[in-house]
Amino acid sequence: MSGFKLPGWWRKASLEAQLLLVGIPVFIWTMLPVYHLVLFAISPRDKGTTGRLWPENPTLANFSTVFEQKHFYLNHFWVQLGNSLLIAVSVGLLTLFISTCAAFSISRLKVRGGRTVLNMALFTYFIPAAFLAVPMYKTMANYGLLNTKLSMILAMVTIASPYCIWVLKQASDKLPWELDEAARMDGATPMQLFRLVYLPLMVPSMVAVGTYALLLAWNEYLYGFLLLSKETDLPLSVALGNFLAADDSPWEVLMATGFVYALPPAAIYYAFKRYMVSGLTAGAVKS
Repeated sequence: MSGFKLPGWWRKASLEAQLLLVGIPVFIWTMLPVYHLVLFAISPRDKGTTGRLWPENPTLANFSTVFEQKHFYLNHFWVQLGNSLLIAVSVGLLTLFISTCAAFSISRLKVRGGRTVLNMALFTYFIPAAFLAVPMYKTMANYGLLNTKLSMILAMVTIASPYCIWVLKQASDKLPWELDEAARMDGATPMQLFRLVYLPLMVPSMVAVGTYALLLAWNEYLYGFLLLSKETDLPLSVALGNFLAADDSPWEVLMATGFVYALPPAAIYYAFKRYMVSGLTAGAVKS
């Protein structure tokens, strides 16, 4: 009996069963907030907390309230949604430009002091971003940038860039040096090497870090709350907090607005999901 081995199909079935035992509870736990979001969003007024698994008379009237800005907390809904889009896209593009250039300089050009700069940038993550909010507020005030969307963009680029530089640097280290040498032998300048060799090979990682930075800015609340005050400049993530200021918050309208606000990042992630895992884990294992 000591030499008895389970059949391969049995071991495979056992492994799948173990994964299901872990995966199903995690999936349910993850989807519960989404379920309640949808439940409230399609419930009539004051009917979202009845304890029913599905509303008795589901309605889309809450979405109509959002799109037509019928609630006084939604007077600037489309403007604020546009602010969120502008800030998020700007942060994604700026972070991508900075981190790509920095990673290329450190990894491929071997600029002097590059690794020191990278280590110092990563050291900033020892300090939680929330602790830097007040110093960031003071800095923006000193430079006259307070209450402008530029302040929010610069703050989020500052937070996102160190991690993105590190990810792109690790991915860049995996590229064969023979490509650089061949390009240099053909007379390529550093800029041509960057444009013709480096960028095409780094597309998956660049898409991943760009998406990461964009979603980070899209979901940010604290910095938007501190740095922006004018209603027409606020991102929608901050404006949603206004609903909680009322004694009798319209939860159905809030959840409908939150559902709409969650659709763009979900669409972005779905569009680039094949790049996300490969891009963010590039360089994690040395070949």
